[in-house]
Amino acid sequence: MTTLTALARALAVESGYAQPVRTVRHVHLSDRPLVFIPLQLAGEANAPLAALVGDDREKPRLLAVYEPRNRNQRFEFAAELAESVILPYIEGYAAGEPGEKDAYADAPQVLVPGPAAVTFTRLLGRSTRFRRTDGEWAVPASVPVLGWWLTYLAERAEHPSSSLLLPMTKALSAHWATGQSEAEDQNLASLVRWIAPPPGMTGFEAAREAEDPQAWPPAGPATDPDFDRDVLVGLIAMIRDASGVGGAALERARGALAAALATQLEQTWALMWQGVDLLRSLPEGGHVAGRWGDDRFSFTTNMRYFREGGFPQARRDGAVRAAARLSRLEREQRELEVGSAYDDPLVMAEYRMTGEAFRGTVTEAQRDRRVQEPGKKGAGALRPLIVVEAAEDVLVAPDAKVTCPAHPKQKGVVRDVRPQPGGATVRVEIELSGGMGRGSGPAPAGTMPAVGEAVVYTTLTGEFMPLPKFPDPELTPWTHGGPPPPYVPRDEDGNEAWQ
Repeated sequence: MTTLTALARALAVESGYAQPVRTVRHVHLSDRPLVFIPLQLAGEANAPLAALVGDDREKPRLLAVYEPRNRNQRFEFAAELAESVILPYIEGYAAGEPGEKDAYADAPQVLVPGPAAVTFTRLLGRSTRFRRTDGEWAVPASVPVLGWWLTYLAERAEHPSSSLLLPMTKALSAHWATGQSEAEDQNLASLVRWIAPPPGMTGFEAAREAEDPQAWPPAGPATDPDFDRDVLVGLIAMIRDASGVGGAALERARGALAAALATQLEQTWALMWQGVDLLRSLPEGGHVAGRWGDDRFSFTTNMRYFREGGFPQARRDGAVRAAARLSRLEREQRELEVGSAYDDPLVMAEYRMTGEAFRGTVTEAQRDRRVQEPGKKGAGALRPLIVVEAAEDVLVAPDAKVTCPAHPKQKGVVRDVRPQPGGATVRVEIELSGGMGRGSGPAPAGTMPAVGEAVVYTTLTGEFMPLPKFPDPELTPWTHGGPPPPYVPRDEDGNEAWQ
């Protein structure tokens, strides 16, 4: 937690209302997201009980497993989820075939209540993608396809910059600070009501009301223990008794269970779409489109591989693939941090407090300054110099490389940092290069900060070291297990337990 976020939480406690900690939205939000709210049976890992799912807030679709411990019903649930919702939604974004280096114009986005639902999605994908569609224990052909795509979405959720599978509590808590703990922010109802309480109530009062699981059932996948004990156990027993009779008695029992499950999901469905509206109230940050472009390209690549008959994802990565993946994740995290700071003054303010950035006003600008480079003849290289006067501590040292978010392609080098008499301001000299066109004359107006302009300079940079070179998998050293055998799905892969 940063200092500013801690301050915002304190202000939320004092005022009774959540405080914004971002001025723009740092996640992509689809025009047609798919909301997926799963429930699972208590006491059994990833035993699906029900799901409320859909891309139209007025038309949610309820899927239920009437006997969650029955293997056949579990796979019937997976097949219905695949055929009626997930796969048509995904295929709708993959019409045609883009060029080899191109991406689809858009990509699917699945919204879930929180990180626990991401875990459920990962486990559901893991337990379905290897299933056989022939022979003993065959499942419908759509089941392993569902597993393929759920696994892909869950893997993308590990990427810091990805929005393909987005937990709502994570997205909201990244943009607003509440007066409760980070753990309590995982309660979607209390989080939303802190941010947008109903008329006549403070966020604190509304969130406290939302702690009642009878009025505000948990967002899943775990259900409320009181509901399990007082309602669910009796309804499942009724279904078992009616199964021996069949007909209208069984239909009535199943209808009663579906109605009870709906009561546990409908509040969360409304909260999810309210969260969508809250996020849409913020303008999109400048770097979000680029990150969504990476998601679109990833989706396109995976769809192409799937249509070419590629194997499902292996159970575990080899040493080389795991190291390369970790390197990408670390790089994406840094890119996200830099892009967010460039887009949002509230994020940049956090770096100003740590000394990685400073804000001031340009008081001098030498647009036609040139510097003679060693060993070269001529008029010298164009190196404009500006002077920034900052009314705050400047911890950036001379010779440090800095960038102005308003001129991201222009490089700067701090040449001098000098406190002014009286100590109220600090004078910073910055030498500029690049981002001024190809002309040999003075920097044209608008390509560099002008006198009187308020600017921010930071040591944060979007330029990173090249990706490290990893050996080919077949050259994996013995210290890391040696070359892994080529992955080929085996019959025993389908015997993996549903967990």
